[in-house]
Order: sequence, then C-alpha cells, then structure tokens
Amino acid sequence: MKHWYRRGAVAWLLWPASLVFGFVALLRRLLFSLGILKSRHPGIPVIVIGNIVAGGSGKTPLVIWIAEFLRSRGWRPAIISRGYGGRGGNAGAPRAATLADQASDVGDEPILLSRRSGCPVWVGADRVAVAAALRSAHEEVNVLVLDDGLQHYRMRRDVEVAVVDSRGTGNGFLLPAGPLREPAWRLRTVDAVVCNGFAKEGAFAMRLEGEVLHRMTDAADRRPASAFAGQKLHAVAGIGDPDRFFLHLVRLGLKPLPHPFPDHHPFKPEDLAFAADDVVVMTEKDAVKLRHAARPNWWVLPVTARPDAAFGEWLLGRLK
Repeated sequence: MKHWYRRGAVAWLLWPASLVFGFVALLRRLLFSLGILKSRHPGIPVIVIGNIVAGGSGKTPLVIWIAEFLRSRGWRPAIISRGYGGRGGNAGAPRAATLADQASDVGDEPILLSRRSGCPVWVGADRVAVAAALRSAHEEVNVLVLDDGLQHYRMRRDVEVAVVDSRGTGNGFLLPAGPLREPAWRLRTVDAVVCNGFAKEGAFAMRLEGEVLHRMTDAADRRPASAFAGQKLHAVAGIGDPDRFFLHLVRLGLKPLPHPFPDHHPFKPEDLAFAADDVVVMTEKDAVKLRHAARPNWWVLPVTARPDAAFGEWLLGRLK
C-alpha cells in the first residue's frame, strides 16, 4: 500500500472513507469506555502488545521475548492470538495452536509463537472466550500476553504496549487512506511505546538480532550468515515490512535478490520457483507455511528481540 506513506492523489481520494472509519473506531472505543459495550477481564494480569498501524511492526518477536522473560522471573505466561490467516483463528472455536498444526488452520504467527515461546498459545477471534478456554485447560497460567490486541476492547487489560517501527504513522491518515487503525494520539494513552530499530525520547528502544541461518530440511544444520557471502541468494519475505528483512541481510554482509510479498501471504512452493540450485532465505514466519514442501537449498533466518534492559524491569513493576 504505497499510498499509505505519502499524501498523494490516491490517499486524498480515500480520505473521506478514512473519516468514516475513524468515526466508527472512536465511537466503538467510547462505547466500551462507557460500559455500553461490555468488556471482561479474565481474572489474571493481561499484557496487550499491539500497534496502531496495519501490518507488522515487530510485535511477534517482542511477544516471544516477553513470554521468555516472564518465565525466567517465575511467572507462568500464556499467549493469545487471533490467528490471522487461519480458518480456526478467524472464525472457529477457541483452540490451542501447536507445532503439529497447519498455518492454514491457526495462522502462521501462532505456530511460531508456540515453537519459540515454550508456553501455551491459543487462538480465536473472540479473545475473551479464548482466555476462558485457555485458563480452563491451563490452571497454572497466571499472566496472559495478547498478540496484536490493542484494538480488542472486549478484553480488559492491565498493561498496553504499542510497537512502532521506522515507518511511523505513515501519511497520518486512517484506513483506507493511510495505515492507521486508530488516530496517532492513541500512542499517548498506552503504558509504553517500544520503537523497533530506532530510539525515541520517552520510549523503549528495541532491535532485532539474528545472524545464524538453519537449513529448512534440517534445523540442526546451522551456519553463520558469512557462510553465504558472495553467493546468489533469493530473499523472500511476506511480513509487514519486507524491506526490514532484506536490509537485515545486507547488514550481515549479504547481497540478496529481494522478493517481497504481502503480509501473511499464503506461500506455495511455486512462489519460490527460482533456479533449482539457488539459495533461498526466508523469515521464520514464512517458513511455517512451507514446512510441507521444504527443500535443501531453503534456509531460515530466525531473529530475536532485544529491548532496552529497562523495559523488562518496567514491565515487572507494572505487573506488581
């Protein structure tokens, strides 16, 4: 959506529609705040990780980091996701997402969250119902982390964290004229803002690290990025900001041929129909959707969130 990042003719043409979208979004928020639309609290602390723009901004790596951090401090977290792109997550009853599931059923991010976090991950469109089902199945859980739940006001929350990346708020317009789900002032109402890839006064900085790739057909075959220097390399990314992945590879000393796809693209093997012996590198989220068709020349680059050290202590303070 190139028009989301400049106020050109297309953006202004769609601007009236964005006013309608903004009115509905604000009215909905007001109705929840007044109690006219009912919200519920699951009875244990709720941490919401989200953003105010459409598309990815680095939320999933931060959710994984938070789950790992809380576990290291004695908490027993679980993660709730809508399961975007999966049939079960979008419309089905609450269910767990595990490594055995297919992305077409529960979404790509929940499978990645399950594999990396080591804690229960459940999906469903009604996250209040998901929380109830999860707590019934996992009585040991004592804190919930909502992935991409900032606008899910039916679930009351104790901590709100908004993640932003270098794209900021784009052209400043609401959907569909711009990328905003809510007005930019919403960032002033959250408990913390985490800036992915840059620093800003009053916010916590975060960076994504990762320099070791693993072969998709054998995760034990791990090699540093330097092992691929000088090779012809196709980089594939179906995330919110594919350029972020491509630039990450460049910073590692590689010269990838970029192949961007829309966020949550339902990858098929033919999407990667390059020369048979060419090396293909992809994100973990994209690899989830291609597990059944893995090839020896397909490689995955996992990344890990590294927020400011102060962020973890701040979060513990809020939970206490």
